[in-house]
Amino acid sequence: MSASYRKSRMKKAGFVRLILIALLGVLLFLLLIRANAIVRLFTRCTLHIDQRIRHTYRNYNLDFKNSRLPRQNNLSMSLQKQNLLAPRNLDLYPNLAKDHIVIVLYVHNRPNYLRIVVDSLSRVAGINETLLIVSHDGYFEEMSKIVESIRFCLVKQIFAPYSPHIFPSSFPGVSSFDCKGKDDPNVMKCKGTRDQYGNHRLPRIVSLKHHWWWMMNTVWDGLEETRQHYGDILFIEEDHFIYPNAYRNLQILAELRPEKCPDCYAANLAPSVVFSRGEHWENLVAERMGNVGYAFNHSVWRKIHEKAREFCLFDDYNWDITMWAAVYPSFGGPVYTLRGPRTSAVHFGECGLHQQPGEKAKPCIDDGVLDFEVEDIDTKPNVRSDWRVFVWKQQEGYSAGFKGWGGWGDIRDHQLCLDFAKMYRASEAV
Repeated sequence: MSASYRKSRMKKAGFVRLILIALLGVLLFLLLIRANAIVRLFTRCTLHIDQRIRHTYRNYNLDFKNSRLPRQNNLSMSLQKQNLLAPRNLDLYPNLAKDHIVIVLYVHNRPNYLRIVVDSLSRVAGINETLLIVSHDGYFEEMSKIVESIRFCLVKQIFAPYSPHIFPSSFPGVSSFDCKGKDDPNVMKCKGTRDQYGNHRLPRIVSLKHHWWWMMNTVWDGLEETRQHYGDILFIEEDHFIYPNAYRNLQILAELRPEKCPDCYAANLAPSVVFSRGEHWENLVAERMGNVGYAFNHSVWRKIHEKAREFCLFDDYNWDITMWAAVYPSFGGPVYTLRGPRTSAVHFGECGLHQQPGEKAKPCIDDGVLDFEVEDIDTKPNVRSDWRVFVWKQQEGYSAGFKGWGGWGDIRDHQLCLDFAKMYRASEAV
C-alpha cells in the first residue's frame, strides 16, 4: 500500500514539474515576443528619426559614413603634399614652451590685411614660445610669401586642397554644367540644388564655410604637430589685429577657466559684439562665444565634431552663424566663453563677405592703414586671477530658431562638408 502511494505521489510530482516547465516556457516565449516588439519599436523610432532628418533636408541621399572627396587636380595634390612639410624656423626655435597655446591664423587673399596681422603678431609677448599655423583658402602666391617672411616664431603653412579657388572648371569650383542664379535644374538641365531662398551656390561664398571646417578637422585630427595637442588652440583671422598682451592674457584665461567658469567652453580675446572694446571693469566676463580670437581645447573640438550633421546641413554659408544657430544650441545648455574686460584683439576688416544687405558699411582698410592705436595698458597682461566673473545671460545675436542666410543649399556642398569630418576618422560615421 505504501509503495503504491509513493508511486502515485511521484507521478503527481512529475506532472506538476511538467506543468511548471510548460508555464516557464510560455513565459519565456512571451518575454521574447515582448523584447522583439521593443526592438522593433526602437528600430521604427530610429528609422523615423532618421527619416525625419532626411525629410528635413529634402530627402537628399547623403552619405554619413563613407568619405568620397572630389577628384584632385595637380595643384590640389601639390598643396596636400606641402601640408606635410615641417614648420619653418626650427633652427631659431627648436623647442616649444611647456603648455604653449598653438595659434592658427586662417586667411583668404587680402595681402594688406595679412601684413597688418603679421606685424601685430610680431609684437605679441610670448609669440616666440609657440607654433603659428597659417591656413590658406587655396593658394595665393603673395599671401604665401608674406608668411614665408616670418622670423619671430615657429610657423607652418597649410593649404586647403579642396578649396573652390583651385578648381577652375569642376566642383568644388565652377563647372559648365552648374546651375546659376535661380535656374530650375529640370528646365535648364543643369546641376545643382537651390538654397531656401531659391538661389544656387556661389563657389567664392561657400569657400568660407568649407575652409573653416576643413581647417578645424585638419588642425585637430590631421596635422602631426597638433593632433596630439590637448591644450588650447587660438584661432584668428587675417582681419584681426592682435594686441601685445593677447597671448599672456589668454594663458591666464585658459588657466582660470576650469575654476572660474566651469560652463565656459572657450576663452576669447575680444567681446562677442564685434566693435566693442570691452567694459573696462575689474571683472572677468562670461558671455556667448565670439568669433574674434577664440581658443578651446580638444575635448570641446570633439563635442563640435559630433555635431557635423548640424554644421554641414544648416543653410548658411557663414561658419560662425552656423555655430551660433545650429551647433551650440544642440549642446543642451548655455555655451559661454571667458574673457577679460578689455579687448586684446580688434576686428578691423570691412572688405569681406560677411556684411548683410542693407547693413551700413563701415570704413575699409584696404589701403593698409589702421585708425586706432594700442594703449600702454594693452601692452602688458591686464587680466587678474582674483577678479569675479560677470555673466551676460541675455545677449542679442544669432541663436536657435534662426533659419540662416542661405547660400548653402547644394547637396554637393553638404556632402563635401561631411567628407571633411571623415578625412581622419575613416572608421566613424558622422
